[in-house]
Amino acid sequence: MISLEKILNNNNYTYFISEIGLNHNGSVDIVKDLIRISKDCGADAVKLQKRDVENLATRKILDAADNRFPEFGSTYREIRQHLEFNHAQYLEIKEFCKETKIDFICTAFDIISAKFLINLGIDYFKIASHSLTHVQLLKFLSDEKIPCILSTGMSEMEDIDLAHSIFKKNDVEHVFLHCVSSYPTPDDEVNIDIIDTLTDRYKVIIGYSGHEIGYFSTLIAVAKGARVVERHITLDKKMIGFDHSLSLEPEELKLLIRDIRKIETLRGTNVKKVTDVELFKKNQYNVSMIANQDIKKGTILDESHIEYKNPGTGILHKDSKLVLGKKTNQNINKDTIIDVKMFN
Repeated sequence: MISLEKILNNNNYTYFISEIGLNHNGSVDIVKDLIRISKDCGADAVKLQKRDVENLATRKILDAADNRFPEFGSTYREIRQHLEFNHAQYLEIKEFCKETKIDFICTAFDIISAKFLINLGIDYFKIASHSLTHVQLLKFLSDEKIPCILSTGMSEMEDIDLAHSIFKKNDVEHVFLHCVSSYPTPDDEVNIDIIDTLTDRYKVIIGYSGHEIGYFSTLIAVAKGARVVERHITLDKKMIGFDHSLSLEPEELKLLIRDIRKIETLRGTNVKKVTDVELFKKNQYNVSMIANQDIKKGTILDESHIEYKNPGTGILHKDSKLVLGKKTNQNINKDTIIDVKMFN
């Protein structure tokens, strides 16, 4: 049974997905190069995409002339077919991920592809933004008890509500990624604050799938609490293909993951306490209870006998009830730190 356990059980960890997507240009060798790079840079997973091209769109769309990438084909169908791997190729990629010790994720764009990937046995399933409203696909995966990571680009809140209800109905784990389906995404459209909205509304893990140039927005998303991050990667932004220009090259990927790990350290926990490194300064500079006069044995201590000043190794004001109103069992000299042992 597939589970999101690795993601769910790491409360202060950002699960990073290197989105190979279509940037392999139809080459298993390029996929392997990007898997190696992703692992070396510290990614948790790589992600590819699976489509049933024949049922992807109407014949009119599939057979329309498309001269964007003549190296891949002259129609939309030919381009898509060029970028699809067969079962044997996917098995090879899966095995290479296993050898490399990196998770293998794949996006299912339709039910046929979902069945293909279930049979293949991948680590996690991903649903692309434009499939968030593919209700039949979502219901199929939910009924099969397949946990999913779902991007939320191009959607209204009611669309996300419906997707959430489909998985919640069968008690199936799911993660939502804030996403803006603009390639690349301008700064004024990134809308990072929606992470708070999604977190409060759905009470599930929220992440970020970014399409911005560079990676500053991704770091802000992590600082906001994104627990899963997905970014496109490429060997070279100048390569022919759909997503290379907005993808991260190896050095950028390395720096992004490095900075994400630093943010995790900076975020810490939501527990406020005196840290080990603060303790010295606390003892040095907090004010504690000091005798402001000579106090005779048998005196009932009250506020008139004390003042508060450094160091902070004595009784703090919040703990003054420990000794106020108590009788001293010894003489206490002026300017002495008050201690509970001085009282009956």
